[in-house]
Parts: sequence; structure tokens; C-alpha cells
Amino acid sequence: MAPMASMAHQAPLTHPVAFLARRAATALAAAVVLGAAAAPAAYAAESPSASAKKLPDGLYGTTDPKYDGVWRQSLALLAQDSVGLRPAASAVRWLAGQQCADGAFTAFRADPGKACDAKTMRDTNQTAAAVQALAALGGHGEAVKKAVDWLKSVQNDDGGWSSMPGSASDANSTSVVIGALAAAGEKPQSVTSKKGGKTPYDGLLTFQLGCDEKEGERGAFTFQLKGAAPNADATAAAATGALGKGFVVAPAGPRANTPVKALNCKDGGDKQAEKVDEAGKGDPGQAAEGGAAYLVAQLDKNGQHLLSAMPGAEKQPDVGNTADAVVALAAGGHGAAAAKPLKWLEKNAADWAKQSGPAAYAQLVLAAHATGTDPRSFGGTDLVAALNATGPKPGAAPAKDSGDDASDGGGMGMWWVIGVGLALGAGIGFLLSGRKKSRL
Repeated sequence: MAPMASMAHQAPLTHPVAFLARRAATALAAAVVLGAAAAPAAYAAESPSASAKKLPDGLYGTTDPKYDGVWRQSLALLAQDSVGLRPAASAVRWLAGQQCADGAFTAFRADPGKACDAKTMRDTNQTAAAVQALAALGGHGEAVKKAVDWLKSVQNDDGGWSSMPGSASDANSTSVVIGALAAAGEKPQSVTSKKGGKTPYDGLLTFQLGCDEKEGERGAFTFQLKGAAPNADATAAAATGALGKGFVVAPAGPRANTPVKALNCKDGGDKQAEKVDEAGKGDPGQAAEGGAAYLVAQLDKNGQHLLSAMPGAEKQPDVGNTADAVVALAAGGHGAAAAKPLKWLEKNAADWAKQSGPAAYAQLVLAAHATGTDPRSFGGTDLVAALNATGPKPGAAPAKDSGDDASDGGGMGMWWVIGVGLALGAGIGFLLSGRKKSRL
């Protein structure tokens, strides 16, 4: 589960803002831990002067939302929904109001009343995150459909997606869009590119490293094909996406303890590592298995956490990516494998989340949810209360409204309308982690 910025997933040397991706909070916390290591210049958005600006009503977090507003909001709402809370009306309204007329989302629109134009940095990752959140909450059928239609319109010929339409596909963006398609009720395998008829899985599996790689790299996913190298962040995202799952993974229960199997590279067993067979169709399930095996090897090697890819912080734990790895392992039914890094998170993630904000708390809540762990008692921290404290207070969740938006006049579930009415009556007024193509 990885955050994106409006320029996320671009080559770091070409786009400095690439470091402002899904877990911008991760890098900020890492900079705090390192002390002497300065945060990248792109993190100017996190400066006190930026944070001091008046933020929109309903938005979670206190830092400048320029690069991760929609991302962190979407994760926060998903995390609340996953534990049975009803997100605040103002929070849902803010997220829904960020959508452009064509269905796309960007990281942050300071003035939602101003129409998106050609200069608006539309982002597949922010859009896919918003789709997952709005689909989960219910009552936003029209908004979700428009967003999905836009995502389909910018699918690359190889079946995948980049963060910024028109760029080369990458594993992270393709994975988060697969999660959005599934959340919206689409069958990802049926969404094909206009040229070549490639599916999202066709695109995703091209990023997996096979049996022709070094033994310790097999099964990993690379961020992009150019300069391909094992990337734990991309692997965690892809191992989840290959299973057709998004940020919220339903707990499979205590019996879900499927052993992790590495790539079979003996006696011609390179079929999986070839990514696609002669018919052009790969096996996403086997690809996810290979990715899970790589993650487990990295976790075991590093003491049950993954390492940061930030310049100057390579030996520091990447807490957010470790949480994503837990979700990926749980998604594959690898309960025992997920339990080990989960215990590490319970002991070590509280300070990181406190420094990082709502997206970080949400990642931990979703990791706990995927493993059937109580997020309200997570290593001595109530993650849910901590998340709720970063924005408007949610309420208890009512039954979901499964009806379409057409009946309520534009993207608002009935519970949302009721919430607004109550608020008025009472007089109540991301993403990011950069996708660095380095070996982890």
C-alpha cells in the first residue's frame, strides 16, 4: 500500500518531487530519526510555515496537503470505515469535492470551485485512492464511475498505469489502480488497453524479476522496467495488487497460514518468472507468491522490517513499507509470515506514526485489520483514537447505503446528508513515499 504525490513515481533524477509519494510522512519521520540528515528539498511542503497555513475544513492532518491531501484523506477514511466508524460528513465532503469534472483527482485543489484545466496535475494514484475510499463508504456511485472511467482512459498499451498519464507504467501505480477497479466492482482482468488488449495483470507481471536474476532477487518486483532492480516497496504493492486487492484486506482468520513459496526455478520452472506465457497471460496468484517470498526474505534479513530507500537513510527502517508488507502477506493468507513484522510494528511504529500523521496511522490500522489484530490496542497505542484526533471526529457507522448517487443529487450517501443536517442544526461550522528505484 504505498502514497503518491502529483509527481510521484517519476524518475527521481528527472522529477525531484518524486520523493513526495505515498509515504511522505515516512521520509519526514526518517529525517527526524536521522537528526543530522536533512529532508529532501521537495519536503518544503512539510515546513512549519507551510503547516501554519489555514487548512480546509474536514481535512485530516496539519501539514501542507499540496502533495498528499487526497491520498492521506482517502487512507484515513478507509481506516475508519474498516473499524466500523462513520467518517465525519465534512471529511467525506472535502474528499468528494476534490474531484475534477472529468473524474480524475489531483493531490490537492486549494479552490475546488475552480474547474480543473490542462495544467491540473491529474494523478492516477490519488484517483485510485479516492475511488477505494468513496466506494467503501457507499452512496458515491456516480463519482466512483467517473473516476474509474478516467482511469480506464489513461491505461497504457502494456495494460498498466503510471502516476502521471503519458509516462511509462510502474508497478506501484498499476497495483493501486487494480485495487480501485476491484473496489468499484470491476473485474481488473476484463479492463483491457485500447492497443494490444493487455490487462492490468499483464502489465503488472512484467515488473517481476525471474529466474534469470540472482537468487536473492527472484520474485521481487521492480518499480519500472528501465533500470530494473528489486524494490521492496513495489513488491509489497504488487503482491497485493496481483491478488486483485486494495488497501483494505479482510482478515482471513487464524487458520490462514499458507506457507510462503519462492519461485520454482528448477527443471524448467521458470514459467512464473517469465511473467507471461505464450498466450500472453500470466498467473497473478503465482506472481504474488513470488513477491511474498521476496518480502519474507528481506524481513528475515533485516530483523522483521524493511529498509528505507531515502538517500542517507538506507539503513533506517521503513515503517510504512513494513506495514504494506504485512498487508501483502495477509492478503496471500500468509498469517505466520505476517505476524513477525506485525510484532515489530507493534513495538516500533508508534513514534513514527505520531511524527508522520494520519496516513501513517491509517497504514497501521489497515495492517492490524488485515491480520485480525485490534488496532485500538496496538503495542500500547490506540491507533484509531490517534487517527481520529488528526481531523474531524467520526461517528458510529450505520448500515451502508448501496443505492446510486442519482437518487440523492450528486455523490452523497444518505448518511452524509443526515450528518450535514445535524451539523448545520448544531451551528457547527497523503502518498506518500517516493518510489526510488534502488535495491532494498
